[in-house]
Amino acid sequence: MKKIVLMFFSAFLALTSSITLSAQGKYGPDSTECIKYLSYYTEYYKQKNYESAIPNWRKAYKYCPPTSRYSLLSDGTTLVRVLINKSAGETKKNLIDTLMVLYNQRVELWPKYAVSSLNNKALDMYNFMKDDPVELYKGLDEVVSSIKEKTRPNIFVFHLNTACELFQNGQLDAETVINTYQNDMEYLSQAQPKNETEGKMIEKTKDDLENLFIQSKVASCDNLIALFGPRFEADPDNVDLAKNIVKMMNVTEGCLDNDLFLNAITRVYQAEPSHTAAYFLYRLHSSKDDMASAIRYMEEAIAYEESDSATDADYYYQLAAYCYKNGSSAKAFDYALKAADLDQNIAGKAYMLAGTIWGTISCPGDEISKRAQYWVAVDYMTKAKNADPSLAEDADGYIRQYRNYFPQTAEAFMYDITDGQSYTVSCSGMRATTTVRTQK
Repeated sequence: MKKIVLMFFSAFLALTSSITLSAQGKYGPDSTECIKYLSYYTEYYKQKNYESAIPNWRKAYKYCPPTSRYSLLSDGTTLVRVLINKSAGETKKNLIDTLMVLYNQRVELWPKYAVSSLNNKALDMYNFMKDDPVELYKGLDEVVSSIKEKTRPNIFVFHLNTACELFQNGQLDAETVINTYQNDMEYLSQAQPKNETEGKMIEKTKDDLENLFIQSKVASCDNLIALFGPRFEADPDNVDLAKNIVKMMNVTEGCLDNDLFLNAITRVYQAEPSHTAAYFLYRLHSSKDDMASAIRYMEEAIAYEESDSATDADYYYQLAAYCYKNGSSAKAFDYALKAADLDQNIAGKAYMLAGTIWGTISCPGDEISKRAQYWVAVDYMTKAKNADPSLAEDADGYIRQYRNYFPQTAEAFMYDITDGQSYTVSCSGMRATTTVRTQK
């Protein structure tokens, strides 16, 4: 029996010794003091009695290893933040340094919580380091570069805003600000929202960043051309570079009418053709009076299956108006009719354009040949108001105008034609069958 008791006592001592050594490993060589002050400050902290919690936390921080408990560091950042808000001058600066040390320990020693720690660190930097924008930008840049798309959306705004402020003060070059904007937008695009609300927040942040970037005037067109021009010239087949140029110039006011943008978007279109890109190229070439290229790209835009009939009809109408404006009547008429055939919602104004084309061309030949075009013009104006009653007043005005050019009955008789007779008109590369009408 005595032997059994001794064996039990020995086992108990061994177990107790093991617990003590374990505690010393977690809570350090002064484990008793560590545990005591952890308990003291935690009770005050739970009660939000921060004034009493602070001195006890300091003792806990002194005696406990920073790996003993995550809350030692996370609670510490809260308590130091309280002290910062009550301090000024050099004391405040030292406390901010202490706060940053605590965040660095959280990130290094507790990697499980690194993302939240870095996000909180960035917020505190923005709150407490605005007086030193150079250091603030450096710190925010390190956070964003570290956690990328996991950065909280509002921190991207702080990041870019600080960069723009430094640029305005001549402390940061335009290229760095442009890179900051591009990286922030890219990370936001990669972010995975947890719910609809978070998704809306991300989209709003994108808008905020774009507006901030535009308002900053950092990316002037001259800056972008100077920055990207030599790069694109050296590597014209780089699609990613071309996309970047297109994206940047597209958000910069007045920066689409230049050769760099045109060449870049053409390269993007060659690599990744789409109806939207083709349409954009139409607009660019039409603004440069390059009619052949403009027509080619618009026809390519219409040919893509991804565009619906309503879109194609609108494209045809735009192309018809463009060709008419540039003196290509036959093409304009053809495109106007295609627009009318594709979408009844646009048929009225397409027919009106067709009538206007016939009413403004100049046809050679005898007196009937010179006036027959107005019969066709009236035909299409009538179609226009029938397709869209809202156009009736304008269409009737044109009809009254064109009727003044109808031949006299006696004049028509001399050419052996009478009212109601079918007549085929061929002029300026266009052809139409109409009905003879004369002035009584």
